[in-house]
Amino acid sequence: MSSKGRVVAGTDGSDFGHRQRVASHYQISALNKSRLKFCIFFHYLLFVVMMCKLSDDILDRLDIFILELQELYIPKPRLWEWLWASSVVLSLFGLTSFKNNSLSSIRFYAIMTFAMSLCPILYALVYYFNDLWSFMETRDLSKVKEQWNGYPVALIWYTFLVVALQIHFFQLYFSIKLWFAWNVKKVN
Repeated sequence: MSSKGRVVAGTDGSDFGHRQRVASHYQISALNKSRLKFCIFFHYLLFVVMMCKLSDDILDRLDIFILELQELYIPKPRLWEWLWASSVVLSLFGLTSFKNNSLSSIRFYAIMTFAMSLCPILYALVYYFNDLWSFMETRDLSKVKEQWNGYPVALIWYTFLVVALQIHFFQLYFSIKLWFAWNVKKVN
């Protein structure tokens, strides 16, 4: 590829351009793989936060008593919290689909991310909305159903839920982009 030497007759040396392009679905795949990995990392961070909340109930079920944890009076977990926490297992399907661009794995990951991650988050947003709205209007804790350490539980959950909603939306978006990029590759 040195510019020294003779150029083949009939060309100006710029005919290499068409041979040096990467197909667009490979570029889309590489870009969205890294973005999805980033989102999965944040999903793991949110999972750690959720496990801190669920740890009291888990230890109770295992008959392990830790006084400092009991004195926090952490509210009992709801079903949506357990469903959402179980969704971290789905990230393994997303990560293993990267190795060989497995269309079935990324399809399963996208569908189950919607069902096990996004749906519980949307349910919780609806569930805590009235409590949050009444607190935001009046700033009166007596109008709130649940409190924890002087804060409305709905306000605490909404901080978590808004972040989780964004992360899961982007996980779903990037997995669908990969699904389409890999589907084009399989057809060609």
